[in-house]
Amino acid sequence: MQARREVRTKEEQWRGEERVVESPLGSARWSPEAEIGMRVEDIWDSLDQPQLSDRDRLNSCFDAIPVASFPHTFDGAQVVEIPSDATLAEAVDILSRHRIITAPVRNLGTVALEGAAAARAPDQQQSAEGAVAEAFGALPSSDLFNKTKVKDISGSFRWAPFLALQSSDTFLTMLLLLSKYRMKSLPVVDIGEGTISNVITQAAVVHMLAECAGLHWFEDWGAKSLTELGLPMIRPSRLVKVRHDEPALKAFRLMRKRGVGGIPVVDHAGKPTGSIMIKDVKHLLASSDANRDYRTLTAQEFIANARQSSGEKQMNIVTCKKEESIKEIIFKLDAEKRQRIYVVDEQGNLDGLITLRDIIAKLVYEPPGYFGDFFNGVFPLPQNSRV
Repeated sequence: MQARREVRTKEEQWRGEERVVESPLGSARWSPEAEIGMRVEDIWDSLDQPQLSDRDRLNSCFDAIPVASFPHTFDGAQVVEIPSDATLAEAVDILSRHRIITAPVRNLGTVALEGAAAARAPDQQQSAEGAVAEAFGALPSSDLFNKTKVKDISGSFRWAPFLALQSSDTFLTMLLLLSKYRMKSLPVVDIGEGTISNVITQAAVVHMLAECAGLHWFEDWGAKSLTELGLPMIRPSRLVKVRHDEPALKAFRLMRKRGVGGIPVVDHAGKPTGSIMIKDVKHLLASSDANRDYRTLTAQEFIANARQSSGEKQMNIVTCKKEESIKEIIFKLDAEKRQRIYVVDEQGNLDGLITLRDIIAKLVYEPPGYFGDFFNGVFPLPQNSRV
């Protein structure tokens, strides 16, 4: 409680003052994310418990800051919502036009692009291969895609009907949900008003960390190498990949089957040349009739065509070495606006994968009994749930 009171006092002192934080690029500037970092630093300094480990201290710091303090991630714009009676085709169009991969569903919950793209009608009992052909082959012109309502596939979402944060929840709760419990984004709701006041994503948290450069707590933690932190957690043997000359549809089939959000494209020698993310399915589902030859495209051709049609560079692969620090990885991911980075060895061969979730998971841990019995029977996740 003392820490919370001290933070508010510091916050009052900051009003009207210009605070300077050294940015990753060496320029001095203030940002709302950097202010969060300062609050963590002040709480860290106020903890008079030398027996605490650095990770214990970070847990205590983040548990003392309410989610309401997190900067708004949509710059005052309206949160994009999807009506529950929208069709899958309309949902994909909304997500594609706004260049987002997930959005709250009005009066229901949330829908993600991967959920909409891979959904099946409840009465369809298809083989895995048949489901893939339906989802990624004939789907754009099918009745399933054009007539099925978003509310009809709500059972394929992880949390039914809705998992959200309240403003009074703490950063620790938010960080745990985004890491251990694998949420890609979390809406912050005002229960009384029935409105969404913010949407916090894994990427927004990593951006916040990047803005904390120069602060002692971040520098101490950020200086640790990937190996010191036990990263990468996903080893080469567990990586799902596709060769550059294999069909692009195989990449989406593997993502759907293995429940992953993206896979690397490798050459004949096994070296990474690019990557395809689940969100790239929009280039298939939203393509014009003139470009419906996607069934025959190789992974390499698909990447080239998607780049040409959209101007996106997100399919370039971002790599790092195990010797690099977690701080360097955060800067790379934040600068490139990426969800994942591939670890390579000295010869350029794939040596692992690090996601935004992995980074957040190394920042905090779940104290015993923190969520009570809320997740009993839910984690590990049921087989039909989707990330």
